[in-house]
Amino acid sequence: MEADPKCKLSNKSPSSFGSVRTYWLVFMIMGANACPKSCHCSDRSGLVVQCTGRNLETIPSNLPEDTVVLLLSSNRIKHLPKEGFADLRRLRELHLSHNDIESLEVGAFDGIADGLRILDLSNNHLSSLPKDTFTKLNAKVRLSNNPWHCECSLQEVLRELRLDPETVNQVSCYTAVQEEYVGQPVIQVLDSGINFCNFHQKTTDVAMFVAMFCWFSMVTAYIIYYIKHNQEDARRHMEYLKSLPSISNNSKDYDTASSIF
Repeated sequence: MEADPKCKLSNKSPSSFGSVRTYWLVFMIMGANACPKSCHCSDRSGLVVQCTGRNLETIPSNLPEDTVVLLLSSNRIKHLPKEGFADLRRLRELHLSHNDIESLEVGAFDGIADGLRILDLSNNHLSSLPKDTFTKLNAKVRLSNNPWHCECSLQEVLRELRLDPETVNQVSCYTAVQEEYVGQPVIQVLDSGINFCNFHQKTTDVAMFVAMFCWFSMVTAYIIYYIKHNQEDARRHMEYLKSLPSISNNSKDYDTASSIF
């Protein structure tokens, strides 16, 4: 008696499904650890992803999730988006020096802030940073050789950072709220007791004073115009009244006419 084909299929199914599961498991592991085509990956006490000097304009989207060191220096990256590295939970070093970075979104380091130990943003085009850019960041940060504008927001950002002591004196004022600080290391200026936020407050006060003065001048000018305009109307009205025959003359004319009759 011939066996039912369905029984044969069911007898082979467990091993077949086991092979399929194994295949997909291997495929998923390989996919998760796959190295981007534009980079080179090596494993020496942690996965190092080398993407230096590859003319990259954005952060590679398929970085291995177990990356420990990410080298993105000497590329053409201009912007770091929010949560751009959020999947790299094991990341300890992030090197972004010698790029064209001009701006960072708040939350650019969300997901890696707690574990990151080195963050290199030196030799870029950064002049300012959002106040909460480095919230909860424990890394040693390199910000040297950027065209920083020294003012209140930069001062507040630097208060939250642990700057790399080897490069701290290379974080200088390219421009500043007062020209006397241009070219000086930011930390030395702040250590001397200068508070850029005070300059910001004074600038705001001056702007408010100027605005109030302009408003007062406009109101005063309007009042003067209004008075002069009314005076001119009053003068014309008086001249008009003077040009009318007087009441006494009209009375005399009336009396004369009455006596005649």
